[in-house]
Amino acid sequence: MLPSRFEPALTPPADSQAAPLYFVFRNGELLLQGEPAQLAPLPAQTDGLHYLGQLEDTPCYTAHYPHDDTPEGCQWVGLRASHALIGNELFQIAGRASQILEWDRSHRFCGVCGNPTRIKPGERARECTACGHQVWPRISPAMMVLVRRGKQLLMARGPHFPPGVYSALAGFVEAGESLEQTVHREVREEVGVRIHNLRYFHSQSWPFPHSLMLAFTADYLEGELTPDLYEIEDARWFDIDDLPNWPFKASIAHQLLSHVVAQIRQEEG
Repeated sequence: MLPSRFEPALTPPADSQAAPLYFVFRNGELLLQGEPAQLAPLPAQTDGLHYLGQLEDTPCYTAHYPHDDTPEGCQWVGLRASHALIGNELFQIAGRASQILEWDRSHRFCGVCGNPTRIKPGERARECTACGHQVWPRISPAMMVLVRRGKQLLMARGPHFPPGVYSALAGFVEAGESLEQTVHREVREEVGVRIHNLRYFHSQSWPFPHSLMLAFTADYLEGELTPDLYEIEDARWFDIDDLPNWPFKASIAHQLLSHVVAQIRQEEG
């Protein structure tokens, strides 16, 4: 989620005296400078400058760098990797920046008639110059669920996961579904078991590229593990005393695992 000290906005304040922070991206990587790494100043040539809001009194902007070079004294860092360098607060704002730039980049032309679009004044929207069709930053809701069976947790890994990492099950919401229906369907499709006692945990904006993750816990009901090998490389029950490597620390999957493990240990006394 966005930091509590950050106030999202569309228009920068006229009276701000603080030096702005710039979240400059190229091909999904964030521009950093110095040692220790920090946000780089705005390069001379950028495009798509967008105001994000204020971190207390500090205005925050994002922009795209359209060239192949790297400004002197700077480096390009992947968004995930930047978390360890800039901290969670700036990482969350960088996620907002990344999503807005992706929306701006991918909607330069109208999806209805193919004509160019332009920024609509007063809104975070792009409007077709010919037919007036409007598009806003896209958000793709997805569920995540950690299934429990006593002291065991159902965890799986996809083919794209880092070596040794397992996570909770996850999947996108389909048209017409509620979140609860999505959870039950995805669990059946991905690993072949049924669940009950579904409980909401937390949500997280996940800018890869524009997901909103909604996490749940659930209890195992019935069925044998039968992974869908098209999406799932491996799925198994893990005892909480013998868990595999966890996902990225800033992810909601990591928070969900921490929560459930702590809950089980508390029940054990």
